Amino acid sequence: MYASNAYNAYKNNSVNYASKEQLLLMLVDGAVKFSKIGRQAILEKDVKKAHENIVKTQDIFIELMATLDINQAGPWGKQLMSVYEFINYNLVQVNLKKDIKKLDELIPVIEEVRDTWHEAYKLSKREV
Repeated sequence: MYASNAYNAYKNNSVNYASKEQLLLMLVDGAVKFSKIGRQAILEKDVKKAHENIVKTQDIFIELMATLDINQAGPWGKQLMSVYEFINYNLVQVNLKKDIKKLDELIPVIEEVRDTWHEAYKLSKREV
C-alpha cells in the first residue's frame, strides 16, 4: 500500500512540476503506450479495454491539436496539424471496427510523432 501511494505521489509531482516540453513528451509517450495496449486488447477480444485505450490515444491527439498554435508555428505547424488529424481520424476508424490491420499501420506513425518530439527536445537542450 505504501509503495503504491509513494508511486502515485511521484507520478503526480512529475506531472505537476514538469515543463511544457516535458509534458508534451509525456503525452506522446502515453499515446504510444495506450495505442499498444489498445492493440493488445483488440487481439484479446477485450472490446471495453480496447475502446478505453484507443479513446485515451485520441484524447492525447485532440489535446495536441487544441494546443498547437498554427499561426505561431507557420508551415510546419500546418503539416503537423495534418498529421495529428490523420492519426485522430484513423483512430476513430480503428475504434469503430476494432481494425487491427489499420492500427498496425497507425502505430508506427504515432511512434514517429513521439520520436520526432523527443529529438526536437534533445536538439533544443543542446542549443541552450
